[in-house]
Amino acid sequence: MLHVEVTIDKKKKLPDGAAAALAVELNKRLQRKFPDVEATVRLAGGDGLSVRGGTTADREVIEEVLQDTWESADDWFQP
Repeated sequence: MLHVEVTIDKKKKLPDGAAAALAVELNKRLQRKFPDVEATVRLAGGDGLSVRGGTTADREVIEEVLQDTWESADDWFQP
């Protein structure tokens, strides 16, 4: 199984529910490419991405999906 953890700096002012909504949308998008992925999003001391169980190429794809998901938040996030 592929485990993806995204951490978002807790100093960033995110709308209520944004981290949970990002986790749902990110899982949806990643599962199109990696059916056995489990992605979590949490607030932490800084921004980061951790990928366990994947290759370097997998990480690059995950980074692209994460970037696309973040940039299209207006399309899927309703505060």
